[in-house]
Amino acid sequence: MKVSSDHRPILSPRRRIRSTRQRFGVRQFAAAFPAMCDHLKSARGLAQSKSFARSVAFSIVILAGGFATPCFPTPADYFRIAVVDEQTGRGVPLVELETVNHLRFYTDSAGVVAFFEPALMNRDVFFHVRSHGYEFKKDGFGYAGKTLAVKPGGSAELKLKRLNIAERLYRVTGEGIYRDTVLLGGRAPIAEPLLNAQVAGQDTVMALPYRGRLHWFWGDTLRPKYPLGHFGTAGATSELSTRGGLDPAVGVDLRYFAGDDGFSRPMIKLGAPGPVWVHGAFTLNDPSGHERLVAHYMRMKNLGEMLEHGLVMFNDEQQRLDKLVEFDLKEKWRRPHGHPVRFKDTDGEFIYFPAPFANVRVRAVWQAVTNQSRYESLSLTTNAAGRLKHEWQTNSAPLTQKAERELVRSGKLRPEEARLQMTDVDSGKPVEMHSGSICWNEFRKRWVMIAGQSGGTSYLGEIWFAESESLTGPWRLARKIVTHERYSFYNPAQHSFFDQQGGRVIYFEGTYTAEFSGNPVKTPRYDYNQIMYRLDLTDARLGLPLERKD
Repeated sequence: MKVSSDHRPILSPRRRIRSTRQRFGVRQFAAAFPAMCDHLKSARGLAQSKSFARSVAFSIVILAGGFATPCFPTPADYFRIAVVDEQTGRGVPLVELETVNHLRFYTDSAGVVAFFEPALMNRDVFFHVRSHGYEFKKDGFGYAGKTLAVKPGGSAELKLKRLNIAERLYRVTGEGIYRDTVLLGGRAPIAEPLLNAQVAGQDTVMALPYRGRLHWFWGDTLRPKYPLGHFGTAGATSELSTRGGLDPAVGVDLRYFAGDDGFSRPMIKLGAPGPVWVHGAFTLNDPSGHERLVAHYMRMKNLGEMLEHGLVMFNDEQQRLDKLVEFDLKEKWRRPHGHPVRFKDTDGEFIYFPAPFANVRVRAVWQAVTNQSRYESLSLTTNAAGRLKHEWQTNSAPLTQKAERELVRSGKLRPEEARLQMTDVDSGKPVEMHSGSICWNEFRKRWVMIAGQSGGTSYLGEIWFAESESLTGPWRLARKIVTHERYSFYNPAQHSFFDQQGGRVIYFEGTYTAEFSGNPVKTPRYDYNQIMYRLDLTDARLGLPLERKD
């Protein structure tokens, strides 16, 4: 044993830890342990104690009265696992890696996992690899996964085959968007990669340009502090990429409207109970000629019962949504909804409200928008020959896909006269649409629909692409572009303001959630949040124009 100049024994780092614990007792040692960790990470102590620091930090847990005081790992302690799209080489978010003893890890928005498990470091570890709409090659026993040599500071890359035609890019909302990137010492592209305005989850997006910025609105919003967040519509802004904002391929830098406590605040306060949601947001000049942001609001008793609805207008000074006018509850269809489209044709200029079909509209003037009786529906009337035809009316509810299908089945409407009957371009099977959006696409010179399916291979998790020469159809053929395994991805919204290369590349997002899916396992961090996708309209698998092969 080595001794110092004063004849005291020079103990090894491990023996110093043991000796200190024996002399001071467990509680005093626990209090002193963080300082010892700091010493081990200091410039002088790190070099001589690096391996020991790792073992101490995560192998020794000091238990006293039910508490533990570990050291935290540094980027060099983690094993980096990158999961990339073999087609593009880009990292894939939302990939699950599961060990044989069922430890589950999920790639962040950069497609990486920062792996550190004390018992599994410096070992060969098998990871099952799975992700919605992607696949990993199976081995001879049928396992889709790979054994990796896990060690601190090491790395591995896994390549996935993308089955989805659309490419998953990143998560837009929630906690830990770039958690693993940060743990690995990497640089995230957004200003708040871990927690933005204390938002842990958000439902259903509305987004539109207004006065030089993008304005974003969401429904129910979760927070870490308590299971109930707020239910008064959340809001944020971001810069357009043409004005210094991020390229939509990289991310969205959100600046939330937050309260004094730092948490995203309700944008609407009606002074009455019930969640308040907004839909159908659009811009329009008021009678004085000023551009205004207007949206439809609904105060809800529950998921299916509306207590109040009408229009709200964005208050630029107070940065909130104020009630503009309340509508009658008797005819709920007479209102903005979905993702509005402004379009001028031979009838004049109207605002259409696809959700996903454009079967409600109103003239694009203030006096009409604020007058519920001026909203029109696309319905069926009987012509002079006794045949049904589609016409805009003010005295009947809009035609639905289901109602039109029944008319075709009964023989009252010929199949070629139908406008809403969409079928899978591959199988010919009918596709029942749930919600979505329609945007004009300059590249295709057609109207493009991105919509979710009701009751597909996952109840609300299948996303389809369709196009038509007319905003109101006919919509006939569709191709699936995103799929999920027992998970929902509802209320998809295409963001035409993000279109690139003249509309060749388009972007859309939706709400990823276990709700309505029947899946009891919720994906950590990703569940109940928005995920962005990109679709290249020249992808050969999309096969435009859509045509039946038989």
